[in-house]
Amino acid sequence: MATREACGKALAELIVENEKIVVLDADLTKSTKTIEAKKACPKRHFNMGIAEGNMMGVAAGLAASGKIVYASSFAMFASGRAYEQIRNSICYSNLNVKICATHAGISVGEDGASHQCNEDIGLMRVIPNMKVFQPCDAIETKAIIKAISEIEGPCYVRLGRSKVEDVFDESYRFEYGKGRIIRKGKKVCIIASGMMVQEAMKVGELLGKEGIEPTIVNIATIKPIDEKLLIEMAKTHEYIVTCEEHSIINGLGSAVCEVLAPYRLCKVIRIGIEDVFGESGSTAELFDKYGLSADKIAESIIRLL
Repeated sequence: MATREACGKALAELIVENEKIVVLDADLTKSTKTIEAKKACPKRHFNMGIAEGNMMGVAAGLAASGKIVYASSFAMFASGRAYEQIRNSICYSNLNVKICATHAGISVGEDGASHQCNEDIGLMRVIPNMKVFQPCDAIETKAIIKAISEIEGPCYVRLGRSKVEDVFDESYRFEYGKGRIIRKGKKVCIIASGMMVQEAMKVGELLGKEGIEPTIVNIATIKPIDEKLLIEMAKTHEYIVTCEEHSIINGLGSAVCEVLAPYRLCKVIRIGIEDVFGESGSTAELFDKYGLSADKIAESIIRLL
């Protein structure tokens, strides 16, 4: 299941369970899957049209009136077009607006560079009061969407268009601000977020054939990031490799480096989108071209070692 689909299902449950929940969408109800919330409770779902800035302003007003507002659009529009309203109307006042941004990263594929938002994590995590999340599968997505209804202040959840394999089972419990070790190894620690967690797990299998057993860590909360876990990984590994479907500028890799730079404990290598725009193509083709496929990541780690 795609994480955007899981988000829609979670919102449909939340809007029935909590009468404070209001869902807004910017004319992409079917694509973002907030249509599920509309079906469950049409009186508290509002299509704001192609007016993302206005949607965020309305979200701020509703939140200031005591509502918990989930506002959704594509990542390109949610983080880009509405940036000023998010900063000044939502974050400055520390309001309960939860931005669920779908179709993030180059996995949007054939839609091309205009819709492939590789900058949104950086835009959002730099704003004071904003919390940033990126779940890796449907189960983690549902848990995060529900958890942020109880986290005070603005939140940004980065979601994908493509279907992804499950990493976790129903026993999974989300811990705010905590990373999770998926596989324990030695020497190399791969830190990933979103659908790159699945790629990292494939990398682990490929490296295992070469006699390399990497540790794999899932970071679902990018801000505030799990500093304690990162420092522990840096102390117990020679190399940390960050993998993200985002620009290496001000994304997950940058966040990890910001934590570890003062300690100089190990070498950190960032794998992600270089300082370039994407292009049209299938997800598999683009992941391979930009070095995000399991094969390409494994090659990079083998060269590093």
